[in-house]
Formats: sequence, structure tokens, C-alpha cells
Amino acid sequence: MLYPFYFDPTYILVIIGVILSLAASARVKSTFAKYSRVRNHSGLTGAETAERILQRAGIYDVTIERVEGQLTDHYDPRKKVLRLSDSVYSSNSISAIGVAAHECGHAIQHQNSYAPLKIRSALVPVANFGSAIAWPLILIGLLLTGSQALIDIGIILFSTAVLFQLVTLPVEFNASRRAVKTLGEAGILHYEELNQSKKVLNAAALTYVAAAAATILQLLRLILLFGGRRRD
Repeated sequence: MLYPFYFDPTYILVIIGVILSLAASARVKSTFAKYSRVRNHSGLTGAETAERILQRAGIYDVTIERVEGQLTDHYDPRKKVLRLSDSVYSSNSISAIGVAAHECGHAIQHQNSYAPLKIRSALVPVANFGSAIAWPLILIGLLLTGSQALIDIGIILFSTAVLFQLVTLPVEFNASRRAVKTLGEAGILHYEELNQSKKVLNAAALTYVAAAAATILQLLRLILLFGGRRRD
């Protein structure tokens, strides 16, 4: 069923998704900032921690680079480059150590051919294409051709973005578990520091949960708006 533009109850789903995303983003920023002021006992920086963890895992072909921005840290499996942000690379805070170790977790996943990571990497181009083309197809089917088939294809393509978000969850959770375990076993962080690092990584994980929830809500909205038009 279609609603007038001034009365679309399905917008509540979009609003919920936005609220979840903003709340998760605020949480990770505040938690990261809090433990950015706490120096770890070893004195290692994020870059030094990453180097030590990679060597401990027998990984010598991954380059560690500095990247501009805050919380822009990521591992690029195609180029085998681990990029650490300005607030992590040269910082010896609990936050920096936790984030650096998390990204190393992705490098270790790559080395071990961790299945969810391989699936996520394969889904990247599919999800990008699906999310980009979904709305144009739906609008063409709705306004120009009246084709429910085009609308359904658009919804199916958008669902690839949902699949990508869902596969991302175990990848990120696993990387965080690897990070905490390695930091403890290598003696880089003490017990209390590990708990503080967990708080940083758990807050970061909430952003992925919120992103998945927001994408699912968008898909549900598409289905409610356009999925049943043939029955209407």
C-alpha cells in the first residue's frame, strides 16, 4: 500500500534506524575518548602493538600504514595493508592498543582463510551494486513501467546489503575476541587494562549491530511499501 507523502507510517522504521546508528556512534566515540586518556602499562603505541601481534602470528607480509582521521582504522586484505588512524598509530592509550589489535585480528583472519571474512569480501561488490541500483529499479517499476517484477528485483538487490551487514557481525566479533586474547597472552595489557579494552571494542561492535538493524529496517520498509502492490 502507498501512503501520501505527508503520512507514511513506515517512516518510523527509518527513524528507529537513524536513532540506533546515532546512539551507537555516540557511544563508541565517548568510550574511545575516555580510554584514549588512559596510558597502557607497556608504553607500546598502536603501530608497535600491531607489529608485535603480526609477528607473533607469523605474519610478515602485511604493511602497517598511517591514515588520516579518527576511527578510520581498517585492514585491506587485497593489498595486505593495515591502516591505523592518527589517534591510534602513535598513541599508547588503551583505546589505541585495542583498536590496533582488532585490526590485526582481521589480518589473522585473512591468513587463516576465515570463512566469514572471505564471504564478506566476496559480497562487497555485490552489496555495493545492489544498494546503488535498488531504488532506481523500484522507482522505474513504480512510476514508469508499472512493473512489479522490477520492484521485486530492486527489493531483492537491496537485500544483498542486508546480507553483507549480517555477515559482517561474526567477522567483527571474532576479530575483537582474537584481539583481547592476544593482548592478554602476549602480556601487552594487564587484566584491568584488558577489561577497559573490551569496553572500547564492545562499543565499536555496537556500531555494526546498529548498521545491520538499520539496514534490515530499511528492507522491511521497502517490503511494506512495495512488496504487496500486486495484492493491492
